[in-house]
Amino acid sequence: MGKPHQHAESSAKKFGGKMQDYLEVHVLLDSSKMAFADNRHRALTHNSWFVNHILPKIFGDTITNSDGKLISVIDIAEQHILEDFNHHFIPTAQDYLLIMTKTSWLHGQGLPQSVFTKEEKLNSTTYKFNN
Repeated sequence: MGKPHQHAESSAKKFGGKMQDYLEVHVLLDSSKMAFADNRHRALTHNSWFVNHILPKIFGDTITNSDGKLISVIDIAEQHILEDFNHHFIPTAQDYLLIMTKTSWLHGQGLPQSVFTKEEKLNSTTYKFNN
């Protein structure tokens, strides 16, 4: 769909209340864009594990909108994700993890790319990726 405020406006249409009632949930769902600026950021927050186990710990099970109505945080997040995936599905964490390539640093061997300087990354002999 797009930006958090657009999702929040959609939530207000669906659940009632005002866009501001929902904005904080949608901002958190899209905050992973700051870590990775393309749609792969969704792997961190746009999955059923994050929706069902993490968001309720942050926001509680429900929010009260400006109409005084209790709205499920899970329902808000599921709507967001469905909008981003053309209302087809809500991915599981496994859906994302299965397409990741295993590298040696995941097993405690070697180092991830993020620890090297830009100059070291440009010099391909400085580090190697072992799959």
